[in-house]
Amino acid sequence: MTPRILVVDNEPEMVNLLQGHLAGEGWAVAGATSGADALAALAREDYDVILTDLVMDGIDGMDLLRAAQQRDPAPRVVLITAFGSLESAIEAIRLGAYDYITKPFRMDQASVAVQRAIDDRRLREENRRLKAAVDQRFGFDNIIGSSPALQKVFAQVRSVADADASILLVGESGTGKELIARAIHHNSARRDGPFVAVNCAAIPESLLESELFGHEKGAFTGADRRRRGLFAEASGGTLFLDEIGDVALPLQAKLLRVLQDKSVRPVGGNQEIQLDLRLISATNQDLPAMVTEGRFREDLYYRLAVIPLRLPSLRERGEDIMLLAAHFLQRAAATLGKTLTGFDDEATAWLLRHRWPGNVRELENVVERAATLAAGPRISRGDLHTDLASPTSGGGATRPTLGELEARYIQQVLEETKGDKVAAARILGISVRTLQRRFS
Repeated sequence: MTPRILVVDNEPEMVNLLQGHLAGEGWAVAGATSGADALAALAREDYDVILTDLVMDGIDGMDLLRAAQQRDPAPRVVLITAFGSLESAIEAIRLGAYDYITKPFRMDQASVAVQRAIDDRRLREENRRLKAAVDQRFGFDNIIGSSPALQKVFAQVRSVADADASILLVGESGTGKELIARAIHHNSARRDGPFVAVNCAAIPESLLESELFGHEKGAFTGADRRRRGLFAEASGGTLFLDEIGDVALPLQAKLLRVLQDKSVRPVGGNQEIQLDLRLISATNQDLPAMVTEGRFREDLYYRLAVIPLRLPSLRERGEDIMLLAAHFLQRAAATLGKTLTGFDDEATAWLLRHRWPGNVRELENVVERAATLAAGPRISRGDLHTDLASPTSGGGATRPTLGELEARYIQQVLEETKGDKVAAARILGISVRTLQRRFS
């Protein structure tokens, strides 16, 4: 869309000169020879930039600045000022004007000032749109599910979102722990700060310390430059440590010290960096059992679990299965450019019977695969291509255990990825180390 500029000056010759020059730059330019005419123009149309003389009879540049700031979105104001009124222009900048140019000026100076103001307005508008999109994506009302189990989680999350206490999210793989962590962040007082997520199991143990705490140049072989750690990157916002149960005991001790002191020392450094962040951790492991077994520090556990929140498995929120399936199908259809209207009765029955050991992530993968394979507008049982045995009811049929279902699902994914454990772990939503542990 062509940027719109409003030029305002009591001198018609100056208005005509600026209008002609700026129109030659490819912008849509309107002119006004009084502040009153400028206000009338603002009432009729939106402008990206107002280029106005500061000192005018009646309604002056400061009045136009105040009027511009009342509009949403507000146009950027660039002031034209004489040397004698420079202090007034500086005061206008303090009050929200974008820039000023001083008489006498060249036409190219006006062009540069206007272009910078246009770029600034577009950047701010884009940031505002992105923030609105993020807020909508991570608002509680946009996390799909109406089951009592999920609503209980929402109630707990709303009650703790603005607190700065550490939160530990506990739930099986695929239950949406990072989604909930992002929802907590974007509904907290820290929403304008960064959200930094790290999967502790995905980073080699030898590198995790420097990733979290940062390092100085030369701290170890390959450290050819100074690096800020993720704790420092999250300052002012939220740090999300996923799969915290996979952190080795030596690093657990260092992590505890950081949480106690609220400061971090980069590897190879000798100065502490003060921290201001909210910590959210997540695990699919039984940390209290690991504490008993000596595999996780008890003091660290209590530091992390000031507020423990348990996320329900998909088996515990059966009312949400078809809501989620319909959402994933609609999204897949849009991506594939296909018309997909829903699931037939047999497919629906299978979706509701299946135990979903991989939880929401498994459901998403199954629906996306079915959408890709489907020949017709409705997903059939045959489209839900899976080698997993579906549980049956009645007749004394033997039901597989959850462990057996999980093992079958892992085996199926490994077969589909031709034994590629990295790809399989990505599909399953777990780390390669966790996959190796469960499949060994």
